Amino acid sequence: MRRDTTMAKVISTQFTTADGVAEIDPDWHFPYFDENMGRAVTEDYATSDVLLIGRETYDSFAGAWPGREEAGEEDAPLAKQLGDMRKVVVSRQPLEFSWRNSELIAGDLVESVAALKAEAGIKGILVPGSISVVQQLLAAGLVDELRLLVHPVAARKGRRLFDDGDTPYHMAVTATETFPTGVIRVIYAPTEAPGKVGYDEVKGNV
Repeated sequence: MRRDTTMAKVISTQFTTADGVAEIDPDWHFPYFDENMGRAVTEDYATSDVLLIGRETYDSFAGAWPGREEAGEEDAPLAKQLGDMRKVVVSRQPLEFSWRNSELIAGDLVESVAALKAEAGIKGILVPGSISVVQQLLAAGLVDELRLLVHPVAARKGRRLFDDGDTPYHMAVTATETFPTGVIRVIYAPTEAPGKVGYDEVKGNV
């Protein structure tokens, strides 16, 4: 599956558990957040100049990062970077933005993101969290990279990244890394489905 290299990439970055939960619980997330994960997050944010986020993610970010920027502590540089980035928010209801460089997506999500990908001057569109947004973009074939930080824990509850559907998402692994904490960083890109294979074709490998 070849993508138009003149268009901006849509990159989803997610913290997940071994059983696919992407709804973050601090109890399973923060014990594994070390300098390696911090580096990975920094690298993910460096890929893009636009944040595409859902309403809940926006409320969480806007409620935390401006204050962290103002406090001037260790995470202030990232807070400033996020504040300076263009933020496109997905919401069914009007919003009054308190965080600079924020705007409401106009119209249909899929059509708007397709137009955003083609907008001149944009190198990348990062979607942090925002599970429902990512699910819709995956279904529409608009996600160019899926960057997962898989924690070595089964949460057993919480929203999962992939919803139920009839069509599998086939992906090629473009990079992997294992951190000392047991967290696995894996980067996927969409690819064509493999040819059909049955047991008769593989039984020689048993």
